[in-house]
Amino acid sequence: GEFLGLVGESGCGKSTLGRLLVGLDKADEGEVIFNQVSASAGNNRSPRQMRKFSQMVFQDPRSSLNRRMSVAEHLEEALVNAGVERSGRHKRLLELLDQVGLPVSALTRLPHEFSGGQAQRIAIARALAVRPSLIVADEAVSSLDVSVKGQIVNLLRDLQQELGLTVLFISHDLGVVRNVSDRVAVMYLGRIIELRKTDELFVSPHHPYTQALISAVPVPDPVVERRRERITLQGDVPNPSDPPSGCRFHPRCPVGPLKNPDRHICREESPELDLDGSAAACHFASDFAAEQAHGS
Repeated sequence: GEFLGLVGESGCGKSTLGRLLVGLDKADEGEVIFNQVSASAGNNRSPRQMRKFSQMVFQDPRSSLNRRMSVAEHLEEALVNAGVERSGRHKRLLELLDQVGLPVSALTRLPHEFSGGQAQRIAIARALAVRPSLIVADEAVSSLDVSVKGQIVNLLRDLQQELGLTVLFISHDLGVVRNVSDRVAVMYLGRIIELRKTDELFVSPHHPYTQALISAVPVPDPVVERRRERITLQGDVPNPSDPPSGCRFHPRCPVGPLKNPDRHICREESPELDLDGSAAACHFASDFAAEQAHGS
């Protein structure tokens, strides 16, 4: 029942994680646990069955909608797959249009007749059709104009609160994520490295990578923008198929073994995500947290 933001550099695995959660991709190892039940193939909740509980809203609505199908056909197809009786489908179609703010006349029209924001509303309605409890929004507003982007984000937030949904909001835009998320997960090279309440994370990030991400977000106040420190990461993102030993971030870490040779543990041991402590997968996260608390 929360709005969870997921951020990280391109190629870190955000979209892959989202596709795994809704059963569109199969994990090479591990499993997805949904409501304390495994969603792996061969169990009671197979990936296909999981789509009754979880749905995805993709980045580009024009590529995720069939240009030859009307809006009614898109929505009704979802209802048929969910086992909704024919007698109740039309009423449900009207409910869905009302929820996403589209007129009844939209039912007979084709996707190319709509603007980008309206097309994304259709995609959201299709995702809601089966009454899921989880919506994965994968860069769902990145291709939209700024004003339209705000409308779609607000729509997702309102639907989440109204319907009691859980929303995993994948985005590069940290400003949007900060405004709408209850918590934020930060991903680097296929791993969640920090997971905390939104205000806490943006005010006092504990992982060096999170600190670098937040330092790159522009600030409206030009005076503050000039005075604040920008953290620039060195080097390129390592090959995900052959990640570094120990902490995956250590080759680029501005406070790691490259600058502090005594921190050799960063090269040797992979830090765990401590949800009961600093909630950051860093061997020295507690030290950074203490420094920030002392500084404040």
